[in-house]
Amino acid sequence: MREPAALLSHALRTSAARLAQWALSVTLGLAVVAVCAAQAAVPVYGYRIKATFPHDDQAYTEGLFYLNGDLFESTGQEGRSFLRKVRLKDGAVLQSQAIPPGLFGEGIVNWGDDIISLTWQDGFGFRWDLKTFARKAVFQYPGEGWALTQDGKSLIMSDGTPYLRFLDPVTLKEIRRLKVTADGQPVMRINELEFVKGEVLANIWLTNRIARIDPKSGKVTGWIDLTGLPETKLSLDADSVLNGIAYDREHDRLFVTGKNWPHLYEIGLTSPQEP
Repeated sequence: MREPAALLSHALRTSAARLAQWALSVTLGLAVVAVCAAQAAVPVYGYRIKATFPHDDQAYTEGLFYLNGDLFESTGQEGRSFLRKVRLKDGAVLQSQAIPPGLFGEGIVNWGDDIISLTWQDGFGFRWDLKTFARKAVFQYPGEGWALTQDGKSLIMSDGTPYLRFLDPVTLKEIRRLKVTADGQPVMRINELEFVKGEVLANIWLTNRIARIDPKSGKVTGWIDLTGLPETKLSLDADSVLNGIAYDREHDRLFVTGKNWPHLYEIGLTSPQEP
């Protein structure tokens, strides 16, 4: 399939621009940590590890979901962005499709017989065949693309701002936006998403926390603090942060991992901590 000219022009990013973006993100990310620390009124849930699975430590995880016994994962970074089907028990890659060269892969979600994927700052997304990973269509959107999930009616997209976009799954046009707040304050750097039991779970980039978001009000009803997972205590690359949430609805299993983490964890939530 011939690439659109606009897609190719967007793909020509310079390393200097990436470095500047990363530096800005770190600064804003530190502000997120400070905001989260101040949100004592929102309950903070702990966790227990129920099972540990291998994960490719070269996989810069951007998107993750579980379907029909396997994990589907998208990875980021230019030249290393792939759409992959992964066997849970041993982390083996069963199927792989490279994102077009020069693009930075981001979130993914399944819808019917398709997988929808985003790119970071390129403004292009893709529709892939769920079984073959053949590319079926290209679409465009304003702003950045960070993550995707779905609630059975709409696709839900994050873009690094405090807003979640709800998209028509067929046309991929925006239906509405929802502002996410905690104690009345906007929540920045909303990253990887998963819809679980009527609420949106969201990694908050550069923190070890997952927000539990009411999809009607946008309010954070709780935090899941994953500080203490082995990778959060290791001296990994600065980019190797918590990112990746998947849910097995049939067996009620919640999975988490991170960028370049060697493990993926099944976790259970524990009672909220005292403020």
